[in-house]
Amino acid sequence: MELGLTADDKLAYRQEHSKPIVDSFFDWVKAQRQRQKLVNSNPLSKALTYATKRERAMRVFLDDPDVQLDTNHLERQIRYIAMGKKSCLFCWSEVGAKQVGIIESLICSCKLQGVDPTTHLIDVLQRVAVHLASQAEDLIPRNWKEKFADNPMRSDLDQ
Repeated sequence: MELGLTADDKLAYRQEHSKPIVDSFFDWVKAQRQRQKLVNSNPLSKALTYATKRERAMRVFLDDPDVQLDTNHLERQIRYIAMGKKSCLFCWSEVGAKQVGIIESLICSCKLQGVDPTTHLIDVLQRVAVHLASQAEDLIPRNWKEKFADNPMRSDLDQ
């Protein structure tokens, strides 16, 4: 549900509505881990350990308004990658499959940022020759969109 809140309002809303639930959940996790009859091999024990180890990461959304509550938007983006896993069998090698994974990840990142993957790739492949290595982070889709999307380098072949 999109409420159209500002960043400060979103944080206040999360502190009021979500934080008590998150605190209650982790209090319950800690209480369950103290149970004497719960052995380490028990699936619940494993789940409790998993949650405990990731507590800090699971609380990030409470303090950062840009962090979404779930990863559904990401999972929808990478669904076609999961569905195409068998295609990687035809990449001829592990190295080839790894390269396909990198390209698919880049394409998903571009789509997530609203960047045309072809425009981004053409620009980056040309820009990399003149761009400082210390500023390579400028070329990831999120940062590229802010710095270069308005005036991307074009290929000679586009003309």
